Amino acid sequence: MTDDEAQTQEQVGGPVAGLVLAAGGGRRLGGRPKALLHHRGRLLVEHAADTLRTAGCARIHVVLGARAADVRARAALDACVLVDNPGWDEGMGSSLRAGLRSLTGTGARAALVCLVDQPGIGAEATARVRAGYRDETSLVSAAYAGVRGHPVLLGAAHWAGIAATAAGDRGARAYLREHEAEIVLVECGDVARPYDIDTEADLGHLE
Repeated sequence: MTDDEAQTQEQVGGPVAGLVLAAGGGRRLGGRPKALLHHRGRLLVEHAADTLRTAGCARIHVVLGARAADVRARAALDACVLVDNPGWDEGMGSSLRAGLRSLTGTGARAALVCLVDQPGIGAEATARVRAGYRDETSLVSAAYAGVRGHPVLLGAAHWAGIAATAAGDRGARAYLREHEAEIVLVECGDVARPYDIDTEADLGHLE
């Protein structure tokens, strides 16, 4: 790819692409996929995609797995690229690999990764992390009282290394631990609540 072609692709989608991991089957929620849960009148997967779009991501890829056909039929995701992960039951690592693979060749130089089950993290926090992008070597993470959390921005120079170590439900955790000194932390505790929707008790967070 020439520099001109890369610049054209960046102008279409921008250097930072949004990536929603929404493939889980919700085992601890009685087999209800989190993507299909409702919050404030929308499905969680729609909420996550809209958060990324409002934060400035023009290109958004959404990784689907459990009941992917239902998500496709029910969710308003026409402006997103939908990525099927047939190995979704292997854990979040497989979805992260599928998502990063789908971004290869798009011109994206970083992926801003959001989890579908964290609706308390809105566009303001997500935009703060996106603003930390500098180039394809960037590693940026939201922090809550100094503790690293989501969303995370993964520069394209790191994608191969992340894919090689993403297994089970660890996602990029192992790779980020090895590259801790390179991560720029962006405090977001004043504008976001990083709870997860994992269990029946957590459903109380939804409105």
